[in-house]
Amino acid sequence: MIVIGLTGSIGMGKSTTATLFKSAGAPVHDSDAAVHAFYAGSGVPVIEAAFPGVIVDGRVDRALLSARVVNDPAAMRRLEAIVHPVVGEARERFLRGSRAAGAPVVVMDIPLLFEIGGDSHVDVIVVVSASADAQRERVLARPGMNPEKFERILARQTPDAEKRRRAHFVIDTGRGVEAARRRVDDILKAVANMQPTATGVDR
Repeated sequence: MIVIGLTGSIGMGKSTTATLFKSAGAPVHDSDAAVHAFYAGSGVPVIEAAFPGVIVDGRVDRALLSARVVNDPAAMRRLEAIVHPVVGEARERFLRGSRAAGAPVVVMDIPLLFEIGGDSHVDVIVVVSASADAQRERVLARPGMNPEKFERILARQTPDAEKRRRAHFVIDTGRGVEAARRRVDDILKAVANMQPTATGVDR
C-alpha cells in the first residue's frame, strides 16, 4: 500500500484537493477531522482541564482555544502534547483498516506534515500550493481572520517554497479545480507502480 502525505500551508486549497483524491477513489484520512471529533467528544474534559473556559455548549470552542494559545508558545506546546497522540492513534487505525481492506493507495491529509516529522512516515509527499497573493486573499476572507493572525499562523508553518522543494508532486490550486483534478489523476497513475516503503520513495 502506497501512503501519500498530503500537505500545504493555510489557504492553499488542501481540503479541496483531499476531496478530489477521495472522489478519485483513494481513501483519505483527515487529521483535522480527527481533531474536531476529539474536541467534540473525549477531549472535552482534557482540554477544559488544561485550558479552562474554552468549552461552549459541551464542546471545545476552537476560536477561544486558538486565542488562548496563538501568542503563547508554551501553551501551544501543551496543546500539541494533548492533541498529537490522539491524532496519531486515529491515523494508525485508518492505516490498519486500509491495509486490511487491500487499498492500493491511501492519502494522509496532514496540515503539519513537515513540522511534526510526518514526512518520514509516508511514501510520497504531495504539496498543495498557490501564489502568495491567492493564499492571502483566501485566508483573509475567512471569518475571524485578520492580517496579524494570518502572519502568526504562517510563522509556525514551514515556508511554501521549502514544502515545494521537498515534495514529490506539487498541485497548483491557482489553476482551478479541474486542473487540480487532472493533476490528482496523474499523481495516482504515477504512484500506482511504485513500491511502498513508508520511509520515502526516491524522487
